This record gives sequence, structure tokens and C-alpha cells, in this order.
Amino acid sequence: MFLAVVSGGVWLVELSPALVSRSVRVEGVPKGDVSKIVRRAAVPMGVPLAQVDTDAIAGRVILDAALANVSVSRSYPSTIVISASRKVPVLAVKNPQGQVQVVDAHGDVFATVSAAPRGVPLIDTVENPPSRQSLRGAMAVLRTLSPAQRRKVTNVTVLGPNMITLKLGAVTVVWGGASEPELKVKVMTVLLRQNQVGTIDVSAPRTPVIR
Repeated sequence: MFLAVVSGGVWLVELSPALVSRSVRVEGVPKGDVSKIVRRAAVPMGVPLAQVDTDAIAGRVILDAALANVSVSRSYPSTIVISASRKVPVLAVKNPQGQVQVVDAHGDVFATVSAAPRGVPLIDTVENPPSRQSLRGAMAVLRTLSPAQRRKVTNVTVLGPNMITLKLGAVTVVWGGASEPELKVKVMTVLLRQNQVGTIDVSAPRTPVIR
């Protein structure tokens, strides 16, 4: 009797036409991304749900460079569930050709867009493509700033990992390289309080220059 029950359960899960893939549900991304993810997933319809290769589906979907994480699961009786999250743009990079590319927290370029996303600092660079070292240098600078200061950043110019310049409102800040970031922020914060400052050079923070 026990074996008959087990056999019946295996048949129901593995072979029963009642438990085959009939639909796909995508979670965690904007509605505009759903159809593209479904096409890329290429989930086989009419296959017993237990036999659907969820790893293969996840592997196809994650090829979308804009996605950070993808997981695929089965929802009985008949649905494949794809859970995904988009990469978060940390910087937007304008290259010498005028193209704007968005960069994630790892320094990876993952999309080309018409304009920098709202609230994402724009970087100008002569490097094409920009080096990951330069991008990470720019991100390190932004992380060092206070939230209020970051909100004022409208532009970052990167000529190399040791030649970074910021635009905070109407003031240009020559940052230089990644050394002594906390001291640079302290010096910059004090100098920003002065009137009619156009440029602050804290690349050598112990001997700053204003003009």
C-alpha cells in the first residue's frame, strides 16, 4: 500500500498533465521589463513542472546586463516564478563620443541611456572605455561626502584615478586622487563656507588653494 501511494505521488508530480508549466510570473522588476525577461527565459510550456530546468532559465535571464540577481522557482500547479532585481546605477558616465552609460556599485557599465538617471551624478571622462579603477575612485569620493554634499554634486570629471574634479553647485572642487579623503572633506567643507569661491583645490589638503 505504501509503495502504491509513493508511486502515485511520483507519477502525479513528474508525469501528470495536471502539473505542467502553463504560465510564467516575473517579480521584482518594473512592468516594462517583464516581457523582455519572459522572452529571454524561454520557459518550455506543457512540460511537467518538476522537469523544468530552473537553473537553465536563470542562466538565460541573468545574461541581461541590467539585472543584478535572478532566481527561478516552481509554483504548483502550473507556474514558473522568476524573481529578479535590477542593478542600481551609482554613476552615469559621458564618454568622448557623448554617449551616457550607467555604472553599478562594482564599477561595471551595464547600460547606455539618453540621459543620466535622476539623482545619479554624471561623470565626464577622456577614457574610453573608462577604467574600473577610475570609476571606483570617483565612487570612493562620492561615498566620502555627506548626504547633503552628494545631493549638490552635478558633475564629476575623471581624467584618471588621481585626477578627479567635482562640481558642487557653482563651486568646482579639484579633488585629485583617493588619498586622505576624510581630511579633504573637512577642508572642503570649511572652504565652502567662504563667499564668492569659484574653485577649491584640496588635492593637497594640507595646503589647499581657493580662487
